[in-house]
Amino acid sequence: MHATIQAAATASDSTLGDGAVRRRPRGRLLLAAALLATVGVVGSAGIASARPLAGGQGGQAAVAAALGQRARVALPAPSGSHQVGTVSLHLVDTSRPDPWVATQPYRELMVSIRYPARDADRYPPAPQLTAGEAAAFPSQYVNGNGVPLDQVDWSATLTHAHQGAPVDRRGGPLPVVLYSPGAGDPSSLNSTLVDDLASRGYVVVTIDHTYEAPAVEFPGGRVATSVLAQQAAQVGDDPAKLTALLKKLVGVRVADTRFVLDQLDALAAGGNPDADHQQLPEGLAGALDPDRIGMFGQSGGGFTAAQAMHDDPRIKAAADLDGVLGYVGDDSDPANPATAATDGLDRPMLLMGSQGDDIHTNPSWGAMWDHSTGWHRDLTLCGSTETTFTDKESMLPQLARQLDLPPATVTKALGTIQPERAVAEQRAYLASFFDRWLRGRDNHLLDQPSAAHPDVRFVA
Repeated sequence: MHATIQAAATASDSTLGDGAVRRRPRGRLLLAAALLATVGVVGSAGIASARPLAGGQGGQAAVAAALGQRARVALPAPSGSHQVGTVSLHLVDTSRPDPWVATQPYRELMVSIRYPARDADRYPPAPQLTAGEAAAFPSQYVNGNGVPLDQVDWSATLTHAHQGAPVDRRGGPLPVVLYSPGAGDPSSLNSTLVDDLASRGYVVVTIDHTYEAPAVEFPGGRVATSVLAQQAAQVGDDPAKLTALLKKLVGVRVADTRFVLDQLDALAAGGNPDADHQQLPEGLAGALDPDRIGMFGQSGGGFTAAQAMHDDPRIKAAADLDGVLGYVGDDSDPANPATAATDGLDRPMLLMGSQGDDIHTNPSWGAMWDHSTGWHRDLTLCGSTETTFTDKESMLPQLARQLDLPPATVTKALGTIQPERAVAEQRAYLASFFDRWLRGRDNHLLDQPSAAHPDVRFVA
């Protein structure tokens, strides 16, 4: 198990050979490099304090550093017909203490709601990270993929969602999709897919899992940072402790999701679930359709989506973007599968894996496949890695150019697929899935391979 942990910390991404992505023992489920790579790097206050990862620092980076400049990136614009609005809500679950920090008597969450908007240009675009989150990000985020995190202006990245814009309700009640991020990631690290779904007419609710995400900023400027490094340090070489930690992590995420669903029920009924009674954008209360709710996630978030649908009948369809469904340190380990895998799922489930990850190589995916009675499809995004399914797919190439990083930094993190195609294909298949099962609009993209999307392989 010690070797597995070391592999996860040092080889959590793909290695390349002969122009193709070669799979490796991953151990990146939920801990990803974000959890395991932090073992032994814990600050004196007991909060995760990760060192920025080293990267190439050539001529451009040296000049930029000398001038006090930091790299900036832009996110791709949504492809749907709607403008996008957003609001953040502070939710407080008084029914349970915080599971990660014993001194917290209740569980607090921040969620971001994206939605189709009107007159959005009159409202400011929302930043990808709040000021407090951006300030903490270089020291708290550990899965930096070889980027010198302190040389990036994380506060400068803007999403395509406009803060407080009115909701476009001309199409009637809106279907809802929840998003859960990979372990150790902020939910905003998938703004590309989230904003795109909102531009296609969905209300998308992203969940930041407090004390697991690098930093979560609450109203008034209070910032809660991750404690996962502490938790990982206590695992050591003990397989039982690793399994227990993973079960706790997924259990907390599912409980967070079900609490958020409760609050969305109130919002759909016309109420205001916000603990601070923040003013909602015009038209948001009562705009959600509680009978059409889906969920998706990346890596650990994909696991969360599948398990949450297993546990809660309010979720009608779920998509797992490259997340194992077992409490293991290596995706190929058949031990300790989740109940989503052993029981299977009776509602639609989309698996979309990176190169080499499918129902034949991932035992937990295979178990889910064999036991499920609902519609299910397994796709591979060829030439990709787990990281491809995040905003890094468009961000890392920009950072590599500005910071003069070696080309291998990008290919190691993202694989060989062209970024523009990777983004377009993820958007197309995710939208097709939710359109089919939440809206009754089937464009048949999921029926068979498409010449328009040559990187997508139908596994089963």
